[in-house]
Amino acid sequence: MPTDALFRRLQPASHHVRIEFEGTPLTVPAGVSLAAALLTHAVGPTRESAVNGRPGAAYCMMGVCFECLVEVDGQANGQACLITVEDGMRVRRQRGARQLLAGEADDE
Repeated sequence: MPTDALFRRLQPASHHVRIEFEGTPLTVPAGVSLAAALLTHAVGPTRESAVNGRPGAAYCMMGVCFECLVEVDGQANGQACLITVEDGMRVRRQRGARQLLAGEADDE
């Protein structure tokens, strides 16, 4: 494999979208992962551990570690590294354990 295929200069984004994180509007490059967009803006932790409240943020950037869990448009447990940003997206920190299915709490 030629080395120029491995090492190419990244081009600046030609298009941006607006998202909201914890009520703060952010302008981010279109087509990037939500985790990359949030890291670009240094928003800090994106979740709190359900076990001990420890803060967490994107770590592996490939969907293995679950450190980047966020709530997107009211839907909890989203892995920010696997979600592509979309214009108008509303993102919140994931705080503790969240129900996986609607109505699960009613069954207890």
